Amino acid sequence: MNDTDNKDGKTSVNDDSLAIASLDKAPKNVPTDVINLIPEEVAKKFKMAAFERNDKDVVKIAMVDPQDINALNTLRFVAEKEKIEIEVYKVAESILNDILSNYGSPYEMVKEAVESFKDRDALVDDLDILGSKKEKERRKTEILKDAPVAKLVEVIVSHAIEGKASDIHIEPMDNDYRVRFRVDGILHVSLILPKEIGPVVVSRIKILANLKIDEKRKPQDGRFRLSSDKKREVDFRISTLPVIEGEKVVMRILDRKENMSENITSLGLMGKALEDLMESIKETYGMILITGPTGSGKSTTLYALLKILNNEERNIITLEDPIEYYIEGVNQSQVKPEIGYSFASGLRTILRQDPNIIMVGEIRDSETAELAVHSALTGHLMFSTLHTNTAIGSIPRLIDMGIEPFLLSSSIRLVMAQRLVRRICDGCREKKEVPESVKAKILKEIENIPAEELKKYELDMSKGVAFYHGKGCDKCNGTGLKGRVAVYEVVPVNDKVKVIITEKQGSEELIKKERSAMGALTLKQDGILKILKGLTTIEEVERVTEGSITLDEDND
Repeated sequence: MNDTDNKDGKTSVNDDSLAIASLDKAPKNVPTDVINLIPEEVAKKFKMAAFERNDKDVVKIAMVDPQDINALNTLRFVAEKEKIEIEVYKVAESILNDILSNYGSPYEMVKEAVESFKDRDALVDDLDILGSKKEKERRKTEILKDAPVAKLVEVIVSHAIEGKASDIHIEPMDNDYRVRFRVDGILHVSLILPKEIGPVVVSRIKILANLKIDEKRKPQDGRFRLSSDKKREVDFRISTLPVIEGEKVVMRILDRKENMSENITSLGLMGKALEDLMESIKETYGMILITGPTGSGKSTTLYALLKILNNEERNIITLEDPIEYYIEGVNQSQVKPEIGYSFASGLRTILRQDPNIIMVGEIRDSETAELAVHSALTGHLMFSTLHTNTAIGSIPRLIDMGIEPFLLSSSIRLVMAQRLVRRICDGCREKKEVPESVKAKILKEIENIPAEELKKYELDMSKGVAFYHGKGCDKCNGTGLKGRVAVYEVVPVNDKVKVIITEKQGSEELIKKERSAMGALTLKQDGILKILKGLTTIEEVERVTEGSITLDEDND
């Protein structure tokens, strides 16, 4: 369907539908001036959208129903008004929806916000001469609820959710404000805000989180909940920090539906590690510890385990700082150190609540460690986390905190460590050649892994090994990586390890030897098997394990 010129010189739409082409996928980043050729409400009503304009003023239009007379009449009006020609493409409704998402882009919202705040200086002067502080706050709050600012924050948030970001960083720079999204553990610049708009956006977020908008000298923490376009509620944890150029805001996105859909196998646990962990959580008492740095997915793993154990016959109580996701049927308590409600005091209290299973968000001090160990010895299944680099390193760490070795050996059931690596994109994964020397060193790392364990990972080494990478596609924005998977080290505390804890003060070297004897994999070995399965890359495993995986040294 093409446009033709009438005798009066106006541009119109040709109704000949014989040559209508199809559009198989939505174009990326439709320019604002193109998408706005058709008003958003009109585009949605008639299920059509402009997506491309060439230098000859030919505009391509995506339509679900190219035979819709009312839609065609609207296009004629647009063509005449804008002095353009129209090319119509038939699309599926799902593709049209992707194109429609270009309406209300952050860049357009920034432009609107700038326009609405041209008189901002006069506005601030006006606020300064108002009588009472209460009145100033009321006026300022009303200003920050203005449509352009509220819409801009809404668009930033929705783009972060759609992009599966875990965090939004809004930070002042020398001449502007930078908005970055953390996706799959890596920060990317998403938007640059003008200097005059940045503080207004920060204040709007403070209002949503019920924080003091006039307090800019001290850090503040808050929380709010929004409903996303997919009709699900998403929580946001807010942290503000005074910095030299103003205030930095970090918004942690707690997408309950997205994250709580994870189960223990989808996280990346497999083989003997999965079997050992499942066996340990069947116990009625004892302690299970997960170690790793901040952002390594420890909380997600703990929640996945609680989901398995959660039923009406068990009283499960958690102590968290903060509560990241709400689990129906689990009693979750938020510690507040500023009022004296710490992990230690909270643990004392919940022991009087007749719990079967306890989760303590983190063991941070000797008092909490001692209470956790005694809880594990007195008929409670205890889950917690510890900040150590290795799973085995948690045992001497607890002894250093003052836990008696004989009590620790009796209470601890299993220790595990985890890290997160980025997955190879399913849409563009392909085989990759690596040097023979690298291949040989990698195979040497896993030469002692039993064939039975390789079978559990669904690897057949008799057919040779292959390495993979993502070449980059629209699905992964050209990175070759999309999503994350965890690599694990799971070490059961068997009778021999208990003896090492009691008699050798938890010697790491001796426990490492016993770990090898029992067939437990290291983080590095688990990572290598996931490389060979085509889940991740050599570079990603090297990034989260100590040293290079191609070296022959033992590393945890």
